[in-house]
Amino acid sequence: MLEEALLLDASGAPARHRGRTRSHDWDEVQDFCRTVYMPYRVRPLERGARPDATMLSAHAGRVTMTRFSYGTGIFLDRFDPEAGNIIVLNTLRGALSHQTSGAPASTGAGESFVVDCSRADYWLEGDSDHMQFNLTIPHAVMEETARRWFGFVPDDRLWTCRTKFGGPGSPWLALLDYAARTMAGPGPMPADGPLARHLEEIICIELLRRWAAAAGIRLEDGARTAAPGFVRRAEEILEAEAREAPVIGDVARRVGVSARTLSGGFQRFRGVSPREFLAGRRLDGLRAELESAEADRSVSDIASDWGFVNLGALAGRYRERFGELPSHTRARAITGRKPD
Repeated sequence: MLEEALLLDASGAPARHRGRTRSHDWDEVQDFCRTVYMPYRVRPLERGARPDATMLSAHAGRVTMTRFSYGTGIFLDRFDPEAGNIIVLNTLRGALSHQTSGAPASTGAGESFVVDCSRADYWLEGDSDHMQFNLTIPHAVMEETARRWFGFVPDDRLWTCRTKFGGPGSPWLALLDYAARTMAGPGPMPADGPLARHLEEIICIELLRRWAAAAGIRLEDGARTAAPGFVRRAEEILEAEAREAPVIGDVARRVGVSARTLSGGFQRFRGVSPREFLAGRRLDGLRAELESAEADRSVSDIASDWGFVNLGALAGRYRERFGELPSHTRARAITGRKPD
């Protein structure tokens, strides 16, 4: 996978690129790198060596894809944090050595490495045979994707993690291969068109998941941890007192904020209003009791204990949440209960 990335289009024909795609001039190569990556310092490992650079690029939304090599051994450092970019280096051949928080990490063919140069220092050394398929992603784009998909922006435990991931034959490489072939397809494709933005989205989501896994972070738990303390305290109150259906304004006062602030916090970090959150907890509590109450108790008795008066409206909301009526839950619970 990726062996022909940005060289051939999806039909197997040579892909078309604007501008120079090969160069032996350091200034020309550095101008390309400043454009597709960011400013940084490059030093050849061999004094007097000239580059034999491959310089191909394409855009999937706000993600820049590059097929690149210097054609000689190099050492890179002083990546500009002000550029605000994340780099994902996917090695096609040769080898790179990367700075991490511990011993340097090496990547060979089929292996990937990610670093947020806006949050962490970084250097790399590449041998003379290296060939890369790299991604440049603005940090702001990753934050935006994380908030939209996971409900929060990870803290610097993720962004400062410089880590190796993936490997030959991994789904990550298959995704990149698909993206590269799609963007190099026959005919022009707008870099900001619907398909390009779709590719941007799936690349960023998959990168977040793999980066977080390598960093030992569970994105699924992050929204709860990242929410402000008043949201978490209100959540605990609403869960503990769901049967009594506390007034949202009273809960807001108990956690020390206005009702408007509480509502805004829930919308941002939970994706629902406090009232919707409470309604869900009440339905969950009702369902648990329908499944566990003594056999002689009816649905209406149990619902009344939870403060549900309009059984018709309750049935509709219950079926929308659980896919069945309260009476079905109750009947199944009684039927499935073994006699003493």
